[in-house]
Amino acid sequence: RAEKLEKRPVRMGVKAEKVEFSPDANRLRVFGTITFGPDIGQHHTLNIETGYEISVVRRWRQVDLDRLERAVSQTVHGVIHIAAVEDGEIELYRIRQYGPERIVTLTIGSGKTAGLDSRQALFAAAVEKLGPVTGPVVVAGPGFVKDDFISYTKSKAPELGGRMLSCDTRRSGYGAVQEAIGDGVLSRVAEDIQLAREVEVMDELFLRISKNGAVAYGSSEVRDAVDFGAAETVIITDSRLRDGSAAKTVEDAERLNAAVVVLSTEFEPGKRLEGLGGIAALLRYKIG
Repeated sequence: RAEKLEKRPVRMGVKAEKVEFSPDANRLRVFGTITFGPDIGQHHTLNIETGYEISVVRRWRQVDLDRLERAVSQTVHGVIHIAAVEDGEIELYRIRQYGPERIVTLTIGSGKTAGLDSRQALFAAAVEKLGPVTGPVVVAGPGFVKDDFISYTKSKAPELGGRMLSCDTRRSGYGAVQEAIGDGVLSRVAEDIQLAREVEVMDELFLRISKNGAVAYGSSEVRDAVDFGAAETVIITDSRLRDGSAAKTVEDAERLNAAVVVLSTEFEPGKRLEGLGGIAALLRYKIG
């Protein structure tokens, strides 16, 4: 009987020749030739998932560094709040890098109760505490009290209520927060935040097109706009960015202080941009 071989982690360098991303598995596959470590010269595939630590050695373009910086700065930490709602109590949490941070616990009797029944007084106190919050609010908890709270908020503070997301949990209080996070609610909300930004910039693009406004789309038009210094914001799909000439246009635009927005072709805004050649620009003024 053959002995069971022990698997040991090794450090190796692979010169990337092909890269594939699987959204369903949330995994990046890197195909290439081993240049450092065991079996130098052999082909190898790296399966990279969330939590893996890797070093990437390459000539970094500014647009690449900006995308990484935006990805870090636009994480959910400090942006998303969770309200754990149960009958008679609401706990408010802010999501931090190290975990949920409780802001306040409100119980029936909290706040100004004049003219309000006890539940409405609790809801009113929570809405007041959430007033300064500008990001999404996940409302978590068992039963229907959380839905009543969302309905109340939409009637009293529609803008805040429109940013609320209901999340059913079996537990209450801090347990509801942990359960909501474990169910992946933060990643879903983070995707919604990014998607909202992409939808906004594409809506502005198509509005300008409909009004024959200051806009350019397609490789040659955007190239001309950049050369004239007229490009204020260049919008490009992630797949188009891999093209050398398009990447050069983006780099030149950045040197002229134009903003760059990269859209994923996995989502609707990116697919809409693909229909325009995968690259467009909002201009400071009309040209041509």
